[in-house]
Amino acid sequence: MGPPALLVERLSRASSTSASMSAISLERVSKHWTTEHGRVQGVDGLSFELEPGTLNVLLGPSGCGKSTTLRLIAGLEAADAGTICIAGKDVTRLPPAGRAISMVFQSYALFPHLSVAENILFGLKVRRVPAIERDARLAKVAGLLGLDALLARRPSQLSGGQQQRVALGRAIIAEAPVCLMDEPLSNLDAQLRADMRGEIRALQRKLGITMVYVTHDQVEAMSMADRVILLNAGRIEQNGAPVDLYERPANTFVARFIGTPPMNLLRLVAAGDGCAIEGVADGFHPLPRDVAGGMLGVRPEHVELAFERGLRAAVSSVEYLGADSLVVCAVGDASVAVRVPGVVAVAPGDAVRLAWPQGAAHYFDADGRRTDGDRRHEAATAIA
Repeated sequence: MGPPALLVERLSRASSTSASMSAISLERVSKHWTTEHGRVQGVDGLSFELEPGTLNVLLGPSGCGKSTTLRLIAGLEAADAGTICIAGKDVTRLPPAGRAISMVFQSYALFPHLSVAENILFGLKVRRVPAIERDARLAKVAGLLGLDALLARRPSQLSGGQQQRVALGRAIIAEAPVCLMDEPLSNLDAQLRADMRGEIRALQRKLGITMVYVTHDQVEAMSMADRVILLNAGRIEQNGAPVDLYERPANTFVARFIGTPPMNLLRLVAAGDGCAIEGVADGFHPLPRDVAGGMLGVRPEHVELAFERGLRAAVSSVEYLGADSLVVCAVGDASVAVRVPGVVAVAPGDAVRLAWPQGAAHYFDADGRRTDGDRRHEAATAIA
């Protein structure tokens, strides 16, 4: 079912007014707290711009500052430094009501004593929107989210997915051009999470709203986002399209955080006139000496069990996952994960060789930062 024409028209009109500017921009925004144990830095000098009508994910491990960043955009926290703009307007010191946003919380924040309809309409009633307009908006949003038959129920009578739709409905009915979502799927089971990811992405595209979505789940980020901002310890590790973070990770943190299983990282040491993988005596062409002390990275899905060529390795474990198998091998003092389709005919203790195609290798310097490896790809191909 397509979105109601009036709802789309209003949101499109709001988006078009800011088409020539960023929907959201942060410039050197910082937030810290002082505790009995000292100063705690929530976010540290964040700067980024988000385009209108895009779905943007703030991704990172627990404590990285992603929810704090969302709350700063929403006005639920006050920034200590920096500037926050929404549709070109400086909102840094404005309360949430002055920021033209809607928000979906992790807990959904539904009122248990109110019906679905009353929960969705709550914000409009507070803002004294006329009853006729409220009813019209409710009918459209309920139809869009498939809630028509549930409007009289209480939240306790709903499934987790239905409660999540009610929270979405309350955000959408505000007709704000920006929607902020703080880990909205964390309370759902795996299958429902997968279903709701697709529904949220489709809804965002239909309505053309700008969405900022917080999660620690890289699958959500990679499958939903136009842009991923990966945070760590309050700072941005990489800001780009999902394909950029996967194919050209900016550093070893990104390389290990993005991808399931994560990228294999092998330390490189000086060897003769060049360098080689630490702990590996043969089976690998020497690399230029300037990458010594850094790391070579290769993703498990790009590694092959070659048997007759490549790095000598010993199988440590085998996990059968259905569509593929995960084989972990010992290479010198390191472990290398290999992801292969279907069932694999190896067992722990077997001797194997590992290889990967030209162009599959990534290089990082001693500080973990990506370095130019294009000229090294051929040398990095594991062959006998």
